[in-house]
Amino acid sequence: MIERFLPQTSFSSQEDFIRNLDIRVPENFNFAYDVMDVWAEEQPDKLALLWTNDKGGCIRFSFRDLKEQSDRAAAYFRSLGIGRGDMVMLILKRRYEYWLSMLALCKLGAVAIPATHLLTRNDIVYRNNRASIKAIVCCGDPEVLAHVSQAMPQSPTVKVLISIGPEVPEGFHDFHAEWNSAPQFVRPDKVNTNDDIMLMYFTSGTSGEPKMVAHDHTYALGHLVTGVYWHNLGEDSLHLTVADTGWGKAVWGKLYGQWFAGAAVFVYDHEKFKPSDILRMMEKYKVTSLCAPPTVFRFLIQEDFSEYDLSSLRYCCTAGEALNGAVYEKFRELTGICLMEGFGQTETTMTLGTFPWMKPKPGSMGVPNPQYDVDILLPDGTPAADGQEGEIVIRTDRGKPLGLFKEYYRDPELTRSAWHDGIYHTGDVAWRDSDGYYWFVGRNDDVIKSSGYRISPFEVESVLMKHPAVVECAVTGVPDEIRGMLVKATIVLAKEWKDRAGEELAKEIQTFVKTTTAPYKYPRRIEFVDELPKTISGKIRRVEIRHNDGVK
Repeated sequence: MIERFLPQTSFSSQEDFIRNLDIRVPENFNFAYDVMDVWAEEQPDKLALLWTNDKGGCIRFSFRDLKEQSDRAAAYFRSLGIGRGDMVMLILKRRYEYWLSMLALCKLGAVAIPATHLLTRNDIVYRNNRASIKAIVCCGDPEVLAHVSQAMPQSPTVKVLISIGPEVPEGFHDFHAEWNSAPQFVRPDKVNTNDDIMLMYFTSGTSGEPKMVAHDHTYALGHLVTGVYWHNLGEDSLHLTVADTGWGKAVWGKLYGQWFAGAAVFVYDHEKFKPSDILRMMEKYKVTSLCAPPTVFRFLIQEDFSEYDLSSLRYCCTAGEALNGAVYEKFRELTGICLMEGFGQTETTMTLGTFPWMKPKPGSMGVPNPQYDVDILLPDGTPAADGQEGEIVIRTDRGKPLGLFKEYYRDPELTRSAWHDGIYHTGDVAWRDSDGYYWFVGRNDDVIKSSGYRISPFEVESVLMKHPAVVECAVTGVPDEIRGMLVKATIVLAKEWKDRAGEELAKEIQTFVKTTTAPYKYPRRIEFVDELPKTISGKIRRVEIRHNDGVK
């Protein structure tokens, strides 16, 4: 498959990768037709999707199955008046109908807007009206259906509601009862251009109102590097990415790049995250490749790995937040596998990464993906030298890189504020070492300025994670009349330490930080909590912690 898009498909070094990566972009590229339907023609019986759930269900989809069923779904959607350019929100958890709907909408040239099932009525109203959503396809869970129904009186653009079941209330179309009666699918004469919007996400909202991140049809092709070269997948891979389909990471690890590689996507549809269940499913189905945010790995390493046969597991990646070195080392000790870190945003594909031919440096995001011109800029706009902290930017003066978003939909001012003068500003602060590896410091608004020092929350968190009592932590700043800001650590304790929560343990942890890193960085305030606030993607919402502390 990848030979259709790359003149050179294998690389021996980062220098080779930089020099020879050349992704060819066909005119009017459409992932569903140009990748998935081609697999269905060339290897129709090959496993494409292995869907399981926490109730013992298991369904295997071949590439032929996905073509036939996405055609049927496309015909069904079209019979309900959905076509090119229409906005369709998908609230489908990890149900297999998500993949059928994503491919079907792509075949129609409609715009898919995946969303989390945690949205409330107000969230749905906001999205419906900001994006002029025409149709909603959702799982038939009572709470989801209730929130969607309650949003309708204030959502004038929504014309079609579809439930995949099990419940289908009045006013909703029944996906499974109706789709078989749709007419035979015929490919539309004009499906899309490369510039048409294919996919849109409302950002996970670690700060401010959600933004509408619009991607064109070439975005899928931008993930070829994500799946083939960062996840290191091939046709014999069974890949699990732990992500809800409402998060952008789902298309990083459960759709585009994996199927460019011809890998099978493994899905575990579950209601509540339990590390032991994830490990048991990996053992049972012989998962070969895993990608998850650091949050997941932090909880996995708390389990007794001797109880599981993970001999099939060959390769693991992580993204979403920077990885603490202590987690990296513990996972390697338990499995013999190095975690290969990556970095990107909802606005991009994988931008920085640790590739198979590289030696990972624990805690480093890796090096630039050659499809992006990445740099670090100082506040005055000049390039940072090695070792200097600055903002990660992507240069676009020679054209929009493959995989970079099209725009913040219907918000040209916001688009210009982030992307102007040939530079896209990520808002993330990092530094680069002499080997070209990038090291995460924090979001621009996360960096703590205390007594004249700039303190990286991630750096302090990495030290805290080395203490045996700490399972998870978030470091933020709180106002102080003398120092400007104080460093505060909000900590989730390991279960065997919970009964020791209190001033004595707090002092022990403070001393540990003081003696492990520069003393000025130690957290002068410590709060023990049962859990940290997170987005659906697993990112810690430091903005919520700051808000609770009265910090604007």
